[in-house]
Amino acid sequence: MGFICLTNKNEMKKGLLVLFVLLATLAVKAQGVYVGGSFSIWRASTENSTSFMIAPEIGYNFNEKWALGAELGYSHDYLKGAYINSLSVAPYIRWSYYQNDIVRLFLDGTAAIGFNKVKDSDTTKFGQIGLRPGIAVKLNDHFSFIAKYGF
Repeated sequence: MGFICLTNKNEMKKGLLVLFVLLATLAVKAQGVYVGGSFSIWRASTENSTSFMIAPEIGYNFNEKWALGAELGYSHDYLKGAYINSLSVAPYIRWSYYQNDIVRLFLDGTAAIGFNKVKDSDTTKFGQIGLRPGIAVKLNDHFSFIAKYGF
C-alpha cells in the first residue's frame, strides 16, 4: 500500500477523480459476486442409513449471460456400520440462455475432484465432468431459489 502526496489543487482534483473511479470500479465488481449453497440430510431407518451433505458456493457474474463459480462440498454417509466421508471442489462456468423478470434457465459446465475416506480404509480420489442444467427463480432483488440437475 502506498501514499500519494498532492501539493496543488489540480493534482488534488485528479487524485480525487482517480480515487472515485477506483472506488466505483470496486463497487461495480462487488455487485457481481454471489454466494449460496445447499444442505441435505437423509435418514432411512429400515436400511440403517444416514447421509449428510453441505456445499457452500461462491461465484461471479461477468454479465447477464456468463458466470464463473465453485462449490466446496462435504458429505458424511453411514450405512450399516460403514462410514464414508467425502470432500470435493467443483468449479464451473455458467451460461444463462433464457431470462425474464422472474425465471432464469442456465447450464453449468462443471469439473469436480474429490476424496473419499472409508472408515478403516485408504483414501480414494474421484472426479466428475459434465453439464448440469438448472433454473433460478428470483424471490426478490437479493435472493433466488436455484435448482440444478446432475452430479
